[in-house]
Order: sequence, then C-alpha cells, then structure tokens
Amino acid sequence: MTQENIFMFVPNIIGYTRVVLALLSFYLMPCCPWPAAFCYLLSSLLDAFDGHAARVLNQSTKFGAMLDMLTDRCATMCLLVNLSQLYPSYTFLFQLSMCLDIASHWLHLHSSTVKGSSSHKAIDLSGNPILRLYYTSKPVLFVMCAGNELFFCLLYVLYHIEEPAAWLYWLEGLCGIISFVKAGISLVHLITASQNMAALDVAERAKAGKNQ
Repeated sequence: MTQENIFMFVPNIIGYTRVVLALLSFYLMPCCPWPAAFCYLLSSLLDAFDGHAARVLNQSTKFGAMLDMLTDRCATMCLLVNLSQLYPSYTFLFQLSMCLDIASHWLHLHSSTVKGSSSHKAIDLSGNPILRLYYTSKPVLFVMCAGNELFFCLLYVLYHIEEPAAWLYWLEGLCGIISFVKAGISLVHLITASQNMAALDVAERAKAGKNQ
C-alpha cells in the first residue's frame, strides 16, 4: 500500500497558501497598506476553507490542526506588532492581547493533546459551556474570529486613510465589541486549560501514589 503524503493533503496546501499570503502581507505592511490588508484578510478567509476541506475529504490531521493554529496566532501577532508601531500609546494593550492569545491557545492545545484530542477544536461537550458554544456553533466561531481579525485590520487601514467614512468607524466599533468578547473567551480558554492540566496532574500523582 502506498503511504499517504500528509504534507500534500488539500487542507494543508490551503494552509501553505495562507502562510504565503500572510508573509506577503507582513512584507507589504510598511509601504502598501491596501495590498497588505487584502493579503491578510484573504489569508484569514481561507481559514474557513481548510477546515471544510479536511472534513469533506476526510483529510483531518494533527499536522493540519497545528499548522492552522500557528498560522492564526503568528498572523495576528505580526499585525499587532505593526499596530504597536502605528499606535505607540496603545502598545501595552497590543502586547497584552498577544500574550493572552498565544498563551490561551497554546495551553488549550497542549491540554487537549494530552487528553487525547486530535485538535484544539475537539471540545469535550461536558466541559465549559462558553467554549462548547464557541467551537460547536460555526456561525458563532466565524463571527468571533472574523470580527476580531477585522477589528485589528481596520485599525491598520484607518491609520492610512486621511478622512475615513463614518461607516468605517461604526464597523470598527462593532468589531471592537466582538474583539473584546473574544478576548474574554481567550481568558476562559486559559483558565479552563489550566484547570484541565491541573486535573491531569492530580490524576497522574494519584496513580503514581498507588503504584508505590
């Protein structure tokens, strides 16, 4: 039997495309705001397609899940680094957002992997109700992720527009609310994952104590 090439699975190829678009966006950010914003948003939009392709083609993999999460985290982090340069007085808030985003997702992914889940999106339905809604409702997940990315991307775009239209400020305000809610969900992520890791530690220590 021919061995499958995981790296050439369709969802992973979409993932590589996202990485290229994100890198192109980072390169263009200092000089070309509109192409940079287009590449960044297109990379974010493709996030919805790689997961769908994985389910339809039965090509869900641990590598793909990790690639997906790392691309999301790195893309947002690099955009926030750029925003820190454009809005230096808000640097601390951007740094706080980066720390919360990375720490919560990494710990959640690690605790999920230790518990035997194939992805950080594989949620125990008996677990936290907020995370259960966030990951099992596709509309909720899409609105939260898209709104958060659009909020930061609009901050970048608005900096480069001399006289923005009023509707852009309204959209930015709406996305700001979504981004704030998503930050709260990330905090829940962090707390829940910490509790899961602590519970695993307790179980392992109890098992080791019985074997002594």
